[in-house]
Amino acid sequence: MSQAPEVLLPPCVPEKLAGGGRVAASPDRAAEHASKPPPFLPSAGAGSADPSGPQLIPPFIGDKAKILPVQMPTCSCEETINEFETLTRDAGRVQRDTLKKILELNADAEYLKHFGLEGRTDVESFKSCIPLCVHSDIEPYIQRIADGDCSSVLTRKPITSLSLSSGTTGGKPKFLPFNDELLETTLQIFRTSYAFRNREYPVGKGKALQFIYGSKQMVTKGGILATTATTNLYRRPRYKEGMEDIKSQGCSPDEVIFCPDFNQSLYCHLLCGLIYSDEVHQVFSTFAHSLVHAFQTFEEVWEDLCADIRDGVLSEKVTVPSVREAVSKILKPNPELADSIYKKCTGLSNWYGVIPAVWPNAKYVYGIMTGSMEPYLKKLRHYAGHLPLISADYGASEGWVGSNINPTVPPEEVTYAVLPQIGYFEFIPLEKPKGEDVENSASIHYIESEPVGLTEVEVGKIYEVVITTFAGLYRYRLGDIVKIAGFYNSTPELRFICRRSLVLSINIDKNTEKDLQLAVEEAAKILEGDKIEVVDFTSFVEKSSDPGHYVIFWELSADASDDILSTCANCLDLAFADAGYVGSRKIKTIGPLELRILRKGTFKEILDHFLSLGGAVSQFKTPRFVNPSNSKVLQILNRNTTHSYSSTAYG
Repeated sequence: MSQAPEVLLPPCVPEKLAGGGRVAASPDRAAEHASKPPPFLPSAGAGSADPSGPQLIPPFIGDKAKILPVQMPTCSCEETINEFETLTRDAGRVQRDTLKKILELNADAEYLKHFGLEGRTDVESFKSCIPLCVHSDIEPYIQRIADGDCSSVLTRKPITSLSLSSGTTGGKPKFLPFNDELLETTLQIFRTSYAFRNREYPVGKGKALQFIYGSKQMVTKGGILATTATTNLYRRPRYKEGMEDIKSQGCSPDEVIFCPDFNQSLYCHLLCGLIYSDEVHQVFSTFAHSLVHAFQTFEEVWEDLCADIRDGVLSEKVTVPSVREAVSKILKPNPELADSIYKKCTGLSNWYGVIPAVWPNAKYVYGIMTGSMEPYLKKLRHYAGHLPLISADYGASEGWVGSNINPTVPPEEVTYAVLPQIGYFEFIPLEKPKGEDVENSASIHYIESEPVGLTEVEVGKIYEVVITTFAGLYRYRLGDIVKIAGFYNSTPELRFICRRSLVLSINIDKNTEKDLQLAVEEAAKILEGDKIEVVDFTSFVEKSSDPGHYVIFWELSADASDDILSTCANCLDLAFADAGYVGSRKIKTIGPLELRILRKGTFKEILDHFLSLGGAVSQFKTPRFVNPSNSKVLQILNRNTTHSYSSTAYG
C-alpha cells in the first residue's frame, strides 16, 4: 500500500469478552440469551436509503432492521467483539433475516425468476424453488454478464467486476461475480479476526510486511473488468481505508503491489520491509506458499538488499519506472541499518528464525495455512522461529465463510466461526458407507442427505458447504468438506478437512488431496535422516499405459540415492490406504506407483507459467493434481523429470 497517514488507535485489548463464548451443546438455547445489540454493525448486504448504492446488513434487532450508513465506521476491537457476540447468540434469526435481505435486494434477478421464486423471501420457498448448483450451472449467466448484458441477470444491480479463480488445477480460471457488497463482507471478516487476534497479540502502532501482488487486469468483450479477487480488493480505495482501520498498513507503495513483474515486486517488498524493519509488527501473505517463497528469495538476495540500503540506491534489477520512482522516495542511505541487517543474517544458522531476527518487533506470521498449504508449514516455522503462525480466515473467490477467532491455536487445529450476517449458509450432511475407514475421511465416496441450516449442524459430523451471497450466487456448492468442531454461542466453528473433488482415481479407487498429502508426508520421513526435504509435489494419473497408475512428482532440496528414492516410491504406494486402491493394486488393475524426481526450480517454472496467464502470486496454489487438459504444466513436469522410480510394494 502507499504510504498514508496511519490511523493511530490505542491497542484494543479488552480484559474479557462481554459474555458468551464457546459451547458444544445445542445452539437453540443460545437464542434465549441475546443481549442488547450494539449501536452499529458494519457489514455487507442490507438496505440503504439509496437503493442504487452499496447495500449493508443492519443490526438484527428483534424483527426490525435498522438502516446503516454505506461504509464501516472506525470501531474498537472491543466493540467488534461485542458485535460478534450479539450476532452469534441468535445466528438462526440472523440467517433468516440475511436471506430475506439478499432475496429482497435481488428479487428482479433473472436467475431467481427462472426458478419461480416470485419474490418470496422465506427459507422454505427458497429451498423448494432454487436448486443446489455448481459453477457449470451458472456459467452461462456469468458469461452473459462478461459479454455485456447489463440486465438483472444474477443481481438487481449490474455486476461491474468479475473475479478470476486460480485455475491452478485445470489450467482454466473461472469467472465469478464481484461487487461492493463482497468488498464490505471481506472487511467485516478481516475486522472480526483482527479484533480477536489483537486481543492475544496486540500490535498497536506499526506496519505489516505484506507480500501481496496484483495481477493482470483484462476487460471482457462486454467491457467488464476481470482480475483476481485480490486485485479487485486492492485496487479499491475503500479496501485500503478499511485495512488502515485495523492497523494493517503495508510497508510497500501501491506501485510495488501492482508491479507487472513479480520478481521485481517481491524484491521491493523485501526492501521496503527492511527499511521499516523496526516498525513491522506482523508478516502476511495470502497463502503460506508465498510466504515461504518470499523468504527463500530473501536467502538469495539479502546482500543486494543490504547494498541498496547502504548506498540509498535501488538495484538496477528493478526496471519498472513507476516502481523505481515510488521506492526511491523512501530509500535513503542508511549504512547503520545495512550493517545491522548484515550482522543479523550472517549470524543465523541455516536461516532459522530469520523473521524475528530481522524484524524484531514482529508478533506473528499470518496467512492461509490449511488444506493445500499445510505442506509448507514446516519450512515456514523454520523461518518464523519462535513466532506463532496464525492461519487466516476461511473463504474463496466465491465468498467468505468464517473468521479465525482462536489465534493461539496452531494452523493444523484451526477452526473458523461462521459470521451469520455475511451470507446464507447451508450444509450438506455427508455420511460414510458402512465398512469405510472412519479416520480416512478424505477418500470416502459420501452418501448425501438434504442440506441443513447453519444452526442445525451437529458437532463431530462432516458436511459440504453451500453458500448464498450478496454477489449473485444462490445455493452454490463450494466443494469443501468441513467438520463441526463446536459452537461459539449459536454459530458453528468449522474445521476445514479437504476439497471434495477427487484427485487420483483410475477405476474404483478414490483418493483426494488430503490423501496425497498424507502419503507424501509419510514417505518424506525416509529422507529426514539425510536432511533432505520435499520442496514441493504434485500428481498425475497416467492412463496411456494399461493398467493405469499414479505418478507422483517431487522436487527435492538435495540429491538422494537411488535406494532411498526406491524406498520412497514403495512407501508412497503403501500409504494410499483407500480400499479401492489397495484392492486394485493387489489384483493389478492399477499399476505400480511411479515417483518422478524433478530438477530444482521446476515449481518456480510452473509459477511463472501461472503468472504469464494473468494470475497473481498471492492467489497461486501449487496444483496437487494435474489434469490431462493442463498440457502446458504437464510439459513442464515431463521436461524437468530427471529420474523415475516404480514401486515394487505389491510385487
